[in-house]
Amino acid sequence: MTVIYAIFLALLQGIAEFLPVSSSGHLAALQNLVGQTPDVNANLLFIAFLHFGTLIAVFVSFRRDLRSISAELAILIRGRDDAADTPPTPPARLAILIAAATAPLILAIPLYGAVRVLFTKTGFIGVMLVATGAILYVTTKYIKSGGKTERTFGVLDAVLVGAAQLLSLIPGLSRVGATVTVGFIRGAERDFAVKFSYLLSIPAVIGAIFATLVGAVRNGIDFSIIPLCLLGTAVSAVVGIFAIGFLRMMMSKDKFTTFSYYNVIAGTVLIILSLIF
Repeated sequence: MTVIYAIFLALLQGIAEFLPVSSSGHLAALQNLVGQTPDVNANLLFIAFLHFGTLIAVFVSFRRDLRSISAELAILIRGRDDAADTPPTPPARLAILIAAATAPLILAIPLYGAVRVLFTKTGFIGVMLVATGAILYVTTKYIKSGGKTERTFGVLDAVLVGAAQLLSLIPGLSRVGATVTVGFIRGAERDFAVKFSYLLSIPAVIGAIFATLVGAVRNGIDFSIIPLCLLGTAVSAVVGIFAIGFLRMMMSKDKFTTFSYYNVIAGTVLIILSLIF
């Protein structure tokens, strides 16, 4: 793996992970087109480091929310005299919602084994990107923003958003797109839907890092690529921070449909390329 290729993959991961365009679909399609096997040992380790970079981006971008959640959890662990009589604070409710939404991830391991072969199908990835674009367009155009935030978003709402996250196991279906869409459908305020989607990615990304590292260790780690891994972590983290800010800005300006157009175009290109090569 060259330095240029490593930087390119890190840029792609940092952008696609936080925009509704399916990072796994983009990475798999790129690897297919350049003839690189997704199960190459060095690649597994490198992908784990890229995920770590995106995890850093979430922690930096939502450090205030995470600090509030941590402080509230610390109070609950120490015990509070009026805990039984006091309704959960917004940070505490947000922690509960994230936990509830994470529960469906238990199904991720058996489902990933079933969809793993799809990562080698560039044409299929293209079709799923087109589907993501269509879903985003319909959601943005025809579903009005609700007013639910961490104060009013329910546990059932969170579980359904978490279930939608499982769809991102299919390459080409965006995790951000799926979770934000279901959040909209369940009446979430738009900025909260985006924030909740990003915070929900923390346990998902940690799980992905662990699973990828296990695969890399099992197949043998090439320690000579560690410098490239560290470079990829730094690039994906910095780019990820900017990508998160960009999506929140696009959402505030009601330009979310821009991503639907991109997905349709990118998916169509992949379908054509899969027929040519």
